[in-house]
Amino acid sequence: MTQLGAAPVHPSATPGAEAAGPTSLWRRVRPLAVGGLLVGAATVALHFRDPHQHGSWGMCPLYALTGIYCPGCGGLRAVNDLTNGNLRAALSSNVFVVLLMPVVVGWWLTALRDRWRGVVGVPFARQHATTFTYVLSTLAVVFMVARNTPWGAALAP
Repeated sequence: MTQLGAAPVHPSATPGAEAAGPTSLWRRVRPLAVGGLLVGAATVALHFRDPHQHGSWGMCPLYALTGIYCPGCGGLRAVNDLTNGNLRAALSSNVFVVLLMPVVVGWWLTALRDRWRGVVGVPFARQHATTFTYVLSTLAVVFMVARNTPWGAALAP
């Protein structure tokens, strides 16, 4: 790990250090900052263009073709409900997306902090990507199956 203003160490000396010379703070945080701005802009757009109006943002292709709710169905409505301060309605729209948001924001903030400090190596999310992918995929499939069955109808958007 390097300090602000210090040149990164050669990659063979420290795992995760970058290969080239020192980089500016903006160059290190730019991908995460741009991603955060894009997500923020989409969130503002979801606040002002209500996805509760049928077809205002289109339809889920899986639902349109099969009538099956995917794990993301209702996610846009959930974000809209959260921007309006209605947690209960957001959880009703898509509990999976609402519960996943703090995890994603936490990882984004951790990566941003590391980049800010000059740690540009392998981020936490990549170190545990395989485990996270398996767990998230399993939870998404279980959630999708549950919300499309009679006993999980309360999970449907």
